[in-house]
Amino acid sequence: MKKIRVQFLLFVYDKTQKLYRKYFKKKKRQWQFNEKQLLEFQEDSLGRKLGEFYRKHGFSMIPKMENHDVHHLITGCGTNFEDEIAMQYLLLGNGKLNAHLLAAILLGTMILPEYLKIYIRAYRKGQNMRAFYEWDFEGLLWQNFEHLKDFIQQKDPVVLH
Repeated sequence: MKKIRVQFLLFVYDKTQKLYRKYFKKKKRQWQFNEKQLLEFQEDSLGRKLGEFYRKHGFSMIPKMENHDVHHLITGCGTNFEDEIAMQYLLLGNGKLNAHLLAAILLGTMILPEYLKIYIRAYRKGQNMRAFYEWDFEGLLWQNFEHLKDFIQQKDPVVLH
């Protein structure tokens, strides 16, 4: 039964992905690097880790969606559907809010409700991270991946004056 539910989610994703890029990412440009070029970055860099991510999973870069793939690396969220939904919860907890994200959360929770505890944990994890959902990671591809990941996973300190 889960297989049919996931196939339905794949169908919906396939039909809405291009619309999402067209209407939600219209001001964004695609990155100036391809998967092969990413593999030429220094071994410990974000760019190299992203290139290895694409190679490991057999993925290709989707124009204007490159940051989404970096989010997988930074958060440790997997790429199966329940993990994709969990990442949307994490991004909501991190402060991101738009119609597409809310629709993904609503539909994903309705179709795969057995993962609700994982989704709630992901939301809380997002709340406890620095706000990164708006970052343009293309300019950070040269940065040390572990340092960047550690920085993001530290919540902004509260300063009292």
